[in-house]
Amino acid sequence: MSVSRLFVSLGACAVLLVAVQLSAQQPAPPATPSAPSGNVEHGRYIVERVVMCYECHSARDPQGNIVAGTRFKGGAMPMRPTWKADWPLQIPRIAGLPGYTDAEAMRLLTQGAIRRDGTQLRYPMPRFRMTPQDAADVIAYLRTL
Repeated sequence: MSVSRLFVSLGACAVLLVAVQLSAQQPAPPATPSAPSGNVEHGRYIVERVVMCYECHSARDPQGNIVAGTRFKGGAMPMRPTWKADWPLQIPRIAGLPGYTDAEAMRLLTQGAIRRDGTQLRYPMPRFRMTPQDAADVIAYLRTL
C-alpha cells in the first residue's frame, strides 16, 4: 500500500471516529409527552358540580328521580327531544370508564365527544373541549367509581 493510500485510509477512519463520537454526544430526542397525572378531587368537582354527568348517566324512576345506587351506571335515556333526532335510547355506564383507555377517554373529553372508533358521539352528549389537565382529573375520578 502506498503512503498516500495509507493517509487516505487513516483520514477516513479518523472522520468516521469523529462522526461516531459526535453522534454519541447528541442529546436524545425529547420523550413523547405523557398525559398529565389526574387529581381525583378536582375530577370529582368537575364531574359532580360542573358537568353533572350523573344527570344523564343514571337510571330514573317514573317520577324522574335518580334511582339509588345507579349514579354513573347508565340507564334509559331520561328524555326525548320534541323534534326528530337520533338520540340513543340507552345511556352508557361511565363509572370506571369501561372499554376506554385513558388515551381514548382523553380524546373524548378534549376533542369534542369522539368515540373509541373515531366517530362522533350522538347528542345530547356535550362536545367537551376540556384542557388536558381537567380531562385527566375527570378520568382519574371516574376510574375510582
